[in-house]
Amino acid sequence: MMPAARESLLDAACTALARRPWSAVRMVDVAAAAGVSRQTLYNEFGSKDGLARALVRREADGYLAGVERALAGPGEPGERLTAVAEWTSSAARDNALVRALLTGCWSEWLPTPPLAAVPSSSSVPAQRRADGPLPTPRDFVRIVRDRAVTALTGPAATPADTAELTRPCELAVRLALSCVAAPPEEGGTAELIRAVVPRRTV
Repeated sequence: MMPAARESLLDAACTALARRPWSAVRMVDVAAAAGVSRQTLYNEFGSKDGLARALVRREADGYLAGVERALAGPGEPGERLTAVAEWTSSAARDNALVRALLTGCWSEWLPTPPLAAVPSSSSVPAQRRADGPLPTPRDFVRIVRDRAVTALTGPAATPADTAELTRPCELAVRLALSCVAAPPEEGGTAELIRAVVPRRTV
């Protein structure tokens, strides 16, 4: 199947999930909404659980792509970490799956695939990846922290540079996650980030 068709199926599943609980989402309806046969859907994802894993994997990847965009933006380290925190808050607010991935709080409305890897016999590379382990909230802290350190120190960074930024970056990520659970007042996110990033790097 072409990647565009796979994306269409995932889009259809996401749209269906916005309207009804995952337990009430039917594979036949997802296939019809995407304009393919139900057999094509099963060939691509293997099962409804496989579709759920692929959907969760896509949302996790989309969140991390947004982190990369925020880190690649203009500004000083503090400004870019603020952009990461604000993206984290908005992504979690606008996407229930991202919120569940970042907080570990899965409602009955959502698919709840196991985060551990599952056996995969799929011939579809993207599905084999989706069948691998899905990130936990702790994984996200580590991944975003490490990407932030790399982006903010640059290719010529020394071990001392990396060590100096690792803790502030982790604190910034953890503050961002706390803002998901308890949003601060307007402007509060930037103030929190400035408080944990070393002054000379801000």
